[in-house]
Amino acid sequence: MPYATSMTEAELIEGCIANDRIAQQALYEKYSRAMYTSAYRITSDFELAEDVLQEAFVKVFRYIKDFRRESTLGAWIKTIVVRTALSHVKKAPPTETLTTSHAQELVDWGRNQLDAEYLEKAIQELPEGYRAVFVLIEVEGFSHKEVSEMLGISVGTSKSQLFHAKKRLREAITRYER
Repeated sequence: MPYATSMTEAELIEGCIANDRIAQQALYEKYSRAMYTSAYRITSDFELAEDVLQEAFVKVFRYIKDFRRESTLGAWIKTIVVRTALSHVKKAPPTETLTTSHAQELVDWGRNQLDAEYLEKAIQELPEGYRAVFVLIEVEGFSHKEVSEMLGISVGTSKSQLFHAKKRLREAITRYER
């Protein structure tokens, strides 16, 4: 088997199917950072994102033999991560989120310049469905069709949720700029 960092996608897949620990480690190292970011953006919780990442990679290694190569390996893994994250979010008890005005009382956001931290917080305060669609389309670059398949919703629902997510973010930005 070639050295782990020089393995092609096909070699990684075949190695993981064969339960080769070096290939599994290489696959994890190649994709874990981006997948953790996706998991965090959906869960809004560092520890839960870590749990999601671990659970998702267990699924990846268990089901990689079923990977049909109709998409890239990264897109297939991201689908597993997103679905795992969403299932955890749905199971989690509701938590209190800070209102935008309360968050502004706690943090000095600067003057007249939209702070990336404020925007991230505003995204995290979106309702679960809006946040998932917004992150997948606007941050991760998926199409409405891909998101609808990933989340098990219609394309129309995906478009509607993105519209409402953007509307809420515009309102948050307007409040911020006042």
